[in-house]
Amino acid sequence: MRRLLYAGIAIAVGVSASSAYAADDPITVRKRLMDANGAAAGMMVAMVKGDMPFAAGAADSALKTFNAVAHAYGDFFPAGSDQGETKASPKIWEDMAGFQQKLADFQQAVDAAMAMKPASVDDVKTAMGGIGKACGGCHEAYRLSNN
Repeated sequence: MRRLLYAGIAIAVGVSASSAYAADDPITVRKRLMDANGAAAGMMVAMVKGDMPFAAGAADSALKTFNAVAHAYGDFFPAGSDQGETKASPKIWEDMAGFQQKLADFQQAVDAAMAMKPASVDDVKTAMGGIGKACGGCHEAYRLSNN
C-alpha cells in the first residue's frame, strides 16, 4: 500500500518538476506530462482489471496527477513547437480553439472524477470511463499515429 502511495507522490513530483524545462523545451515537457498521465492511467487500469487491489490513496494520487496535467498541458504549445521529435499533430496549431476545447473536456472529466472521490473499483471504472473518452477524443484528433 505504501509503495502505491509513494508511486503517486513520485508522479506528482515529476509533473511539477517538469515545469522547470518549460521555457527551453516545451516538447520535452509535453512528453513528460503525457508520461505522468500514462503512469496514472496504468495504476487506475490495474485496479479496474484486478491486477492490484483498490487503494483509495492511489486512486486519489492518480486523479491529482490527471488534474495537474489537464490544467497545465495546454501551456506547452507555443508557435514553433510543432517542429522536432513530437507526436503532436500540426492540426493543433491550425485549430487551436478545437484543441483547447478537447483540453477543456479532459479537465471536466478529471474534475468530475475528483468530485466523485472514488471509494471502490466501480467508482474507478466510472472515473476512467470519462477520462478515457476525453483522452481518446483528443488523441484521435490531435496526435500523430505511430504508423
